[in-house]
Amino acid sequence: MNPTLSFFYFLSALTVLSALMVILSKNPIHSVLYLILTFFTLSGHYILLNAQFLAVVNIIVYAGAIMVLFLFVIMFLNIKQDQEETKANIAKIAGAIVGGTLFVILFGAYRKTLIPSYNPNQFDSQIGMIENLGKMLFRDYLLPFELASVLLLVAMVGAVMLGKREIGERHF
Repeated sequence: MNPTLSFFYFLSALTVLSALMVILSKNPIHSVLYLILTFFTLSGHYILLNAQFLAVVNIIVYAGAIMVLFLFVIMFLNIKQDQEETKANIAKIAGAIVGGTLFVILFGAYRKTLIPSYNPNQFDSQIGMIENLGKMLFRDYLLPFELASVLLLVAMVGAVMLGKREIGERHF
């Protein structure tokens, strides 16, 4: 068996297992740690796809900054262990319905997918590099890229306005 293919299968199994542990873990801190492992395995998939820049950005941004933020928020929250059973059962039923619907949609999309064959004569080793990614972002996806930047700007202004204290207001 090809070593790259066996590494792909290993990474895929580890990704699915860690993603399941994110959902099934009772402790929210363990769930965040499993999510970090999921992000690292996804970065391994990016490397296998020859997208090294996306792999590094995924590790720095998601596994680094955002997951640390999630971990701090979970640690600062006072999570109560005693929840009502009816709310927990309703949440489980709703989760099963949403998960089943998502599975049906993904399976339908998988059946319609055409996977192109590999042609070594047309292989471009520079396809996942930052220069080609920048050309694609600013040529083919310019409008969504600019809309995302405006959305982030509005979110920053909103966060500053929500965090701004009034003159006479005190927080104890």
